[in-house]
Amino acid sequence: MRRRTFDALLTSAGVAIAIVLLVAGGLLTWAHSFITNQVHDQLAAQKIYFPPASAFAHAKPGTEITPDMKPYLLKYSGKLMTTGDEAGAYANHFIAIHLQEIGGGQTYAQLSAKSLADPTNTALANQVATVFKGETLRGLLLNAYAFGKMATIAGIAAIVAFASGALMLLLAAAGLLHLRRTPAESQI
Repeated sequence: MRRRTFDALLTSAGVAIAIVLLVAGGLLTWAHSFITNQVHDQLAAQKIYFPPASAFAHAKPGTEITPDMKPYLLKYSGKLMTTGDEAGAYANHFIAIHLQEIGGGQTYAQLSAKSLADPTNTALANQVATVFKGETLRGLLLNAYAFGKMATIAGIAAIVAFASGALMLLLAAAGLLHLRRTPAESQI
């Protein structure tokens, strides 16, 4: 095979790969932006605010704000929830703790089974309803958290795709320069 033919094939492949990587980078950037905006808009519409900083100053076990919430929630104090990370913190370190307290450490499924076994116990039925609502909200917030993470991953992948595409373009340009300098009669 002639060296020039080989160089032309490799250079063309490099350009094709660069184009694919740059298109992928553009699509990943769009995905990052779209998901981030959707998470923001959906969470902002719920108007969920973190407790104010003053609530953390008086955190005590058995109260609305407990000491173990502080490291996760204080940085967001008083803020409107708008990001996936904020939703994850609120779901795992505010709602989950309250659900543990309401349910006495039992899950919705365990409480529901007890309620079905004792249908006349209205206090237990109310407890089951409250835990169900809390678990539903927690699940929805954890979905926002998961989508927020997907947006972050898409953003990182976009940067990698753009950088790889740029590198491939540079390598293809170097291959083109080498192709022009290679004598026509040289063989591999």
